[in-house]
This record gives sequence, C-alpha cells and structure tokens, in this order.
Amino acid sequence: MVRTSHSVPALRLLDMRREPFEAIVTRHGPTVLRVCQAVVGPEAAEDAWSETFLAALRAYPGLRPDSNVEAWLVTIAHRKAIDQARAESRRPLALDEARDAPSREPVPGGWESELWAALAALPPRQRQTVAYHYLAGLPYAEVAKVAGGTPEAARRAAADGIAALRKTYRQGESQ
Repeated sequence: MVRTSHSVPALRLLDMRREPFEAIVTRHGPTVLRVCQAVVGPEAAEDAWSETFLAALRAYPGLRPDSNVEAWLVTIAHRKAIDQARAESRRPLALDEARDAPSREPVPGGWESELWAALAALPPRQRQTVAYHYLAGLPYAEVAKVAGGTPEAARRAAADGIAALRKTYRQGESQ
C-alpha cells in the first residue's frame, strides 16, 4: 500500500491546529513560575519551571488538541516539584559551612519574603491547593486532578490554607 498525504488527513489537521510551543511558554510561563515558587519556594522555582517546560516540550506532540494546556502544565509542575522535594531530602547537608542569613528584601516579581515564608509554613496539601487555585487560577475540579482527591477536599484545603495565611502573614502590622 502506498502512503500519500491523503491517507492520514486527520493527523495533518491536528498538526495544523496545534499552537507553537513558544506561544504556550509565553502565555503560561508566568503562571507556572508562580505555582513553582509557591510549591518549592523562590530559590528552587526556576529549576522546577525549566524542568516543567522541558518535560512539556517532549510530551507536547502527543497532547490531545482539546486538552486544557494550563492544567496540563500545572500537573507537570506539580510532579516536578515533588521530584525536587524528594531529591532535596536525599542531599547531604553540610553543617560546618556558614549559612547566609535570609534576605529581608522582596523576592523578584514583587512578592515579599515574608509571604514566601508563610506559604512554606503551610502543610504541603494546603500550599499546593492555594497555589493551583489562587495563583494558577485552576478551578477546584482541576486542582483535585493535579493534587489528588476530590474538588470538595481541594476547596477545603485551599480555604484552610488561606485562613492560616491570614493568621500568620504580616500578623504584627495591623497592631
């Protein structure tokens, strides 16, 4: 059987409708970076962001055309953050080295270090659901798919996380 361009018209149409990956990075890159910053912290966020888009680039040709690209990228970022946390927990700590005191300067992008500390103090599930819903703008059904569980559990974890942030973030300023 001779294969011509007419023998696979559906595949050709799918390739024609696919948005260039560069446009995906441009549109969703800032959201993915905010999610990475919230989940793994500002120091490791750029590495997680890079790993997310490298993995996404490899998988992009197989993505269904009707997929929610933003939710797909947040899912990849979630998995890369877990990978980074596991790798970090296995690294030996050099206790004899002097450590720099944390900076009190704002983190690039306008977020203040106190907010990052408050986010980092949240339990992982609350931190993830706050990041995915409030920073990435995903609906709770998508948050549940990414983080695991039900939409109701995701809503509860995010509400608990926001309540904890309200209690701890800049607590002393209003007094």
